[in-house]
Amino acid sequence: MLKVEEQTPVVFSSELLAKFDEIKSRYPEGKQKSALLPLLHLVQAEYLWVSTSAMDQVAEYLNIQSIEVYEVATFYTMYFLKPQGKYALEVCRTGPCCLVGAEKILSHLEEKLGVKEGEVTPDGLFSFRGVECLAACGFGPVLQISPEYTFYENLTTESVDKLIEDLTNKS
Repeated sequence: MLKVEEQTPVVFSSELLAKFDEIKSRYPEGKQKSALLPLLHLVQAEYLWVSTSAMDQVAEYLNIQSIEVYEVATFYTMYFLKPQGKYALEVCRTGPCCLVGAEKILSHLEEKLGVKEGEVTPDGLFSFRGVECLAACGFGPVLQISPEYTFYENLTTESVDKLIEDLTNKS
């Protein structure tokens, strides 16, 4: 994964463009704009977020206007529009998860990581945010790690500490 700042012009690798080509080939001629969401997912997996420069490059690749990409990327909360940590922790904060401790988990993450929601730890490993329903209401509080979308259920402050320790040791 490459670290990209907002001002950094993005040039996609030949490997990433080959993945783009494969995805675009799934759609009939004239309908390649349908590949936009999966292409943005690939960009985010590569760079950990989707910069304006990257969106412009995707627009050029699909032969569409940049605004068409911006509209999609800003509509869906699954796309990060600013740099994230290598592990973007997303905690469900809707009713069922809040009833069983999601707010406590969010507060614990802030204390444990030493950053506020939406910020990145100084080592670049972690960021966290509250998100809408992750569809695991019976197993809350629940957290997913993006961009891999790995889920962790029935969280406690202890299990969050263990997860952070494991991810830190993995890096």
